[in-house]
Amino acid sequence: MADAEPRGFPPELGFDSPWSFLSWIASFLMVFGGAFPYFPQYRDIQKSGNAEGFSTQVCLVMLVASILRLFFWFGKHFELTLLWQSIVMIITMLALLHLCCTVQRSSRMSTSRHFFTDFDPRYFWAWSRFLDYVQFCLTFTVMCFFVTYLFIDSQLYVETLGFSAVLIEAMLGLPQLFQNFKNKSTAGMSVKMVLLWTLGDIFKTTYFIANATPVQFWVCGTVQICIDIAIFFQVFTYGQEEREKYT
Repeated sequence: MADAEPRGFPPELGFDSPWSFLSWIASFLMVFGGAFPYFPQYRDIQKSGNAEGFSTQVCLVMLVASILRLFFWFGKHFELTLLWQSIVMIITMLALLHLCCTVQRSSRMSTSRHFFTDFDPRYFWAWSRFLDYVQFCLTFTVMCFFVTYLFIDSQLYVETLGFSAVLIEAMLGLPQLFQNFKNKSTAGMSVKMVLLWTLGDIFKTTYFIANATPVQFWVCGTVQICIDIAIFFQVFTYGQEEREKYT
């Protein structure tokens, strides 16, 4: 009697065991999971035609962090999964910025316009066109390219670059936290987005620890979870205040 074939996944799928399948799923979630939280916010802005409750500086933080992480990879080859995650996040942030610019342009009453090429620090990240945000990203990328090219052999520079990338990413929720504090309200902010932020940060921090990624990554994830919790506290606090105001 022939031995039964071992159970597992068909070799053509590339899964030689259930664990490799789970690893593939985890990698897929790492690449695209970071973009999922922004879908509810994107839909809310699209439906309401109002982007005032969402801080576009969230996009600034994630764009800068993702671009820095791309160059960190050239100095220290971490997992390709995290490299692809950075690329997906850049595309996601640009799509969200494009929507915000479109909505703001249609509702803008003032005739004054501000451009990236004005180099006016008073209107940094408050430009009138989506093109200006693209120009900033391209300029920042070119600057990073030349600096990294010059110092790619410096271990200190590479480690500093990686730490800067994850530290900036750890501050992702701060602009939204300050925006809510300034407005004394969380209206216009998608609570689903923050919930998905939190779930995603817990998942990726666990992923970082389990895969022994550089320490910068899981420290970043831990800080992000703390900021997510602070935003949820704002949702509860300002929600209570608004209910008391109308009762």
